[in-house]
Amino acid sequence: MGGPPPAGLRPVVLAPMAGGAGRPELVAAVIEAGGLGFLPAGYKTAAGMRADIEATRALTGGPIGVNLFLPSHDEIDDAAVAAYRDRLADEASRLGVEPGTPKARDDDYDAKVADLLADPPELVSFTFGCPGRDVIGAFRREDVITVVTVTTVAEARQAVESGADALCVQGAEAGAHRGSFTNTTEGALPLRELLPAVHAVTGLPLVAAGGVATAADVEELRDLGAVAAQVGTLFLRCPESGASPVAKAALADPRFTETAVTRAFSGRPARGLVNRFLTEHSDEAPAAYPDVHYVTSPLRKAAAERGDADVVNLWAGTAFRSATESPAAEIVERLTPR
Repeated sequence: MGGPPPAGLRPVVLAPMAGGAGRPELVAAVIEAGGLGFLPAGYKTAAGMRADIEATRALTGGPIGVNLFLPSHDEIDDAAVAAYRDRLADEASRLGVEPGTPKARDDDYDAKVADLLADPPELVSFTFGCPGRDVIGAFRREDVITVVTVTTVAEARQAVESGADALCVQGAEAGAHRGSFTNTTEGALPLRELLPAVHAVTGLPLVAAGGVATAADVEELRDLGAVAAQVGTLFLRCPESGASPVAKAALADPRFTETAVTRAFSGRPARGLVNRFLTEHSDEAPAAYPDVHYVTSPLRKAAAERGDADVVNLWAGTAFRSATESPAAEIVERLTPR
């Protein structure tokens, strides 16, 4: 058994949804409803991250979490990225833009860590890798709880060895990016297989992520060893969400019937609604993150402005049909076991 969540908290954690959806209003609403909420720092500068923290603090006095992307250390095939950029030229021309060009791969990580240590939130989580014991130790000295996202038992063992306080166990059903330590789809297990396997090798608190739709799901995951469930997709359509109108509409559009994992938008495996761009470009997209993210960024922005759901990354987990326009507090209530 995973045990209960900390006293006074509901067993619901808002996933850190980078790219606009996880804005301060949504994070604060979940915290005020008794859950935990993580601000996404991915794709932001340290200053942008700090502005979101302060905006969230102005809306809630509850504990705030911040999520960091670990820098990419993948071997990037620049020629493959260039070829993919050329492949998208017609798509870009139709939208009146040029494909983007790759930028820095470190996501301003060191500056963000320094900023958070100088004025810490209550929790910090990490995705796409595991920080060293020095970083985790520095946060521990500031009484910050550290959480590492893991997608395999091997990653869980590494996070434990690095001194993490808790793990976010992400199953294959989860929407958006697979939080694996390497740019791979290998070893992706359904949450209800992965969670008990991780639970068997660590005594750390576990937060379960992937395909959560109901309070019964949350209760089942607690029986399998989790203290709480992390949820993202179900909050995308709520009024506090910063998701684009085209993304919100797609979640309820009957023509989108399934999700799939793709590298087409970012160069890293991520689950989203199956649209034309995903279908036509997935097989050709190189394993090159965040280079592909920067290449497709102008196309995605232009498509969102036009309301063109066939070129936008429609990140969503397998439980996307359960997303509603209810306020965040009502979703937290609906997910809380009685």
